[in-house]
Amino acid sequence: MPRQCHVGATSLPQILPGTRSKRKRQIAGVDQEELQDPAILADPDSCFCEFKGVQIHHKIYDAESVATNLSEEGTSSQPPYANKRVNFPMILLHGFGASIYSWIRAMKPLAQITGNKVLAFDRPAFGLTARLNHVNHSSQGSEDTRPFNPYSMLFSVLATLYFIDFLAAQKAILVGHSAGSIVAVEAYFEAPERVAALILVAPAILAPLNSGPVVKDNPSGKSNQSEGEDLEVNCKENWFTTIFSILSKLSQYIGQTITRLVKGMGDMITSIYKKALSAFLRSAIGIMLVRMIIDKFGLAAVRNAWYDPKQVDDHVLQGYTKPLRVKDWDRALVEYTVAMLTDSASASKPPLSKRLRKILCPVLIITGDSDRLVPPWNSERLSRAIPGSCLEIIKKCGHLPHEEKVDEFVSIVDRFLERAFGV
Repeated sequence: MPRQCHVGATSLPQILPGTRSKRKRQIAGVDQEELQDPAILADPDSCFCEFKGVQIHHKIYDAESVATNLSEEGTSSQPPYANKRVNFPMILLHGFGASIYSWIRAMKPLAQITGNKVLAFDRPAFGLTARLNHVNHSSQGSEDTRPFNPYSMLFSVLATLYFIDFLAAQKAILVGHSAGSIVAVEAYFEAPERVAALILVAPAILAPLNSGPVVKDNPSGKSNQSEGEDLEVNCKENWFTTIFSILSKLSQYIGQTITRLVKGMGDMITSIYKKALSAFLRSAIGIMLVRMIIDKFGLAAVRNAWYDPKQVDDHVLQGYTKPLRVKDWDRALVEYTVAMLTDSASASKPPLSKRLRKILCPVLIITGDSDRLVPPWNSERLSRAIPGSCLEIIKKCGHLPHEEKVDEFVSIVDRFLERAFGV
């Protein structure tokens, strides 16, 4: 039953039905009055499986099913990649704010070029994967069944490795887009023997600066001084050097002591700050703020991700905003943000930028030349930081090569697989 409001003669004018009152109930054009369970919103080809107590939404395509569908649709021409086969399945990892939907255009072609299975899944807080109350979730069950925060990076990494087993494979090719690239790389470091190759699309990985030492033939800057002159200068400056050395060591010791004290205080302050920020985000005001941000900038961010925003039609917008119809999407997004702020597992590891040179599997990096979210120069630096990696830049393309330039994207992946696995 609709709400009824009784107003007096001196009250403000009534709001017409379907105007401002309706807008208040919408976030990014999605009605928030009747949010639903993910299973109700699922597509006919959607699948769900349970991992660590979380119902994860995923889709799978394989070459055989794609070929069957093409024949049923009356497509007479044979698929261009029908004879190719890679011995490894492919797992697709979406970026922040995205879902399986962002891979839909590329999944079938990728299944064709690999001749194998291609799987994409929604990470917790995104798509149609179940939104759990982390506080209640962590207090229920044994540690063996629910040991991880479902919104943490570690959970996404372990879920990725779980899907390799789910596909009954020893190894898989991991394809990560934007923030999904971080999950792909972290999954490699968690279990490098399970990853056959990495394909990083517009990777949101901060690449290190290449600032190696410069070796000079004459670092002292002197020219043609005799040995006698050097001895004379050294004798005169010897006592200065001795005093300077003593003072330098003393100041270094004092500096290290102060640094340890400041770091301890800084860690304590940082911990207090993170707890306070987490409490604020989980409050009613914090959730309202998240809803306001998504409402104001959500659709604009989708359009900004494309090279040509005019290509973002209603169908694309509906695909990206569909998860806003899921119950507790806002609370889950807050928990995801909190998990990123308080990720103790990642804090205990060296920065990702310092581990990139340890990647030994084949790596392909794809970026658009007009990416406004992750600039192409960062991908170029990233390719230099990962030994033997290949870099491909797609022209007139933004942050979503696998959506904007599907054919070119698939062709690049196909050539990479030929080089890496000889298919």
